[in-house]
Amino acid sequence: MTRTVVESKTKTAIIGFDQPFCVIGERINPTGRKILSEELERGDFSRVEADAIAQTAAGATVLDVNSGAVFSNKMAEDPRYADNNFVEPTLMPELIKIVQNVVDTPLCIDSSVPGALENGLAAAEGRPLLNSVTGEEERLELVLPLVKKYNVPVVAISNDDTGISEDPEVRFAVAKKIVERAADFGIPAHDIVVDPLVMPIGAMSTAGLQVFTLVRRLREELGVNTTCGASNISFGLPNRHGINNAFLPMAMAAGMTSAIMNPVALPIGPKKIAEKKAELAAAGIIIPEDMDDEAFVTLMGMGSTKPRAGSEMAAIRAANFLTDNDPAGSDWIRFNRAPAKEGEGRARTGRRKRG
Repeated sequence: MTRTVVESKTKTAIIGFDQPFCVIGERINPTGRKILSEELERGDFSRVEADAIAQTAAGATVLDVNSGAVFSNKMAEDPRYADNNFVEPTLMPELIKIVQNVVDTPLCIDSSVPGALENGLAAAEGRPLLNSVTGEEERLELVLPLVKKYNVPVVAISNDDTGISEDPEVRFAVAKKIVERAADFGIPAHDIVVDPLVMPIGAMSTAGLQVFTLVRRLREELGVNTTCGASNISFGLPNRHGINNAFLPMAMAAGMTSAIMNPVALPIGPKKIAEKKAELAAAGIIIPEDMDDEAFVTLMGMGSTKPRAGSEMAAIRAANFLTDNDPAGSDWIRFNRAPAKEGEGRARTGRRKRG
């Protein structure tokens, strides 16, 4: 069986066909998160720490760390900050060290800048996953030597110099090319985790069928593990969680072994609580004055005022149980127990290696 080993200093995560599905937490990523970028520009890493802890508590097996921040204020003072090749090589090792200080979850180092990848590899303890290499010639020549030098596994994205093809045959051919080129560097197939690229189902009605077929071929013909950006499938559609919750177990059944995704259901904030209370008041419904916000949102079925595991995590755990990758359903039972009161236990921060 193909097994891709990712390690921190003290924890091991195994991506494999006979292993529980590997959830790679995606939230430590300033791309599209203006507030996080602004905080990082000020040297404030508190949100990074909180995201690392919350994702680990929600069940992430690996944490993706992306350094693609935009430092708008510094850019005005120094034009070098407009270049990610200047920003990311310094920011990435800082992020890695911050995350390693608060959790012992294995890491995935994520950047398009080779200097950031190498600096992240130098700062990381254990054996991180590198994200990513593509079929582009320049990228192959820059990234594969790093993979070999540091003896780490790598995410291989199925696009090349021609871009992202809508033809699944082309995407399979690109993946095969990357696996073969990696072999030329002495990198085994079990250290390649292929991302076959999930298209939005709202834009391409065959997107789901395409990725399921591709994953089966990648498993059967190339013997590699696979991953994807799970939320891509539901982009632009209503009730995205509903689509994601169906997609993930179906992808797992086809042979997908990991996904880059958000494992956390974000907390309900004061604004939504106030709006709901106003709605109830308008309907003449009286809420006890001494009811705290957590009790209120629970009663209303709104979620929680604290970060917790998202609904996708329930779907994944159920699929693990149904495919016998959760022996005796122990993880499923643990996941569905009432949460411990504050001070009664701690979140699990990694997965034991299965023999």
